[in-house]
Amino acid sequence: MDIALLGVSGRVGSRLLAELLHRGHRVTGIARDTGKLAGQPGLVLKNADAGQPAQLAPLLAGHDAVVSALKFATTDAATVLAAVKQAGVKRLLVVGGAATLEVAPGHMLLDAPGFPAAYRPEAEGGRRFLDTLRGERDLDWTFLSPSAEFVPGERTGKFRVGSDQLLSDAHGKSWISMEDYAIALVDELEAPKHSRQRFTVGY
Repeated sequence: MDIALLGVSGRVGSRLLAELLHRGHRVTGIARDTGKLAGQPGLVLKNADAGQPAQLAPLLAGHDAVVSALKFATTDAATVLAAVKQAGVKRLLVVGGAATLEVAPGHMLLDAPGFPAAYRPEAEGGRRFLDTLRGERDLDWTFLSPSAEFVPGERTGKFRVGSDQLLSDAHGKSWISMEDYAIALVDELEAPKHSRQRFTVGY
């Protein structure tokens, strides 16, 4: 498939890029500054500001799907959606956050006592983005939340898939490597099972 990847230069974006290219997809990697990224077969790099739909939309046109690995704290959901629609792309997959997952029925991790203040701007941005998607009727969207700890690690291909509840392992640890997360997102891209839904992955 032809995939437009927003935030290609970030920690998650770079791992999504590796997974997409590994599986033979063609990728247009988009970031404000792609100058530090090396060229690879199957990859076209473009500089653009995701906050400018008129600038972004022409770069998205003609792709089978858009994958957004943008930071929520500095991203406006409506602006991104406008660019995707203007480009005529119907499918959007979003790298979500764990903070909107439930730790008890009706209670999100974000609202739990002691949620770190340093993470709150990004977490609140993620909640706004997900709320915007849930009101979206034109695009075929998917929002994939990682587990609480979302870190560089190994590509094992072994993980569990959940819905709106935070996943934890047998020791109570909630985590997923960025490499395995990338597998889960590209699996969803290739064989959609969560159309207009949020889902999560963890060990």
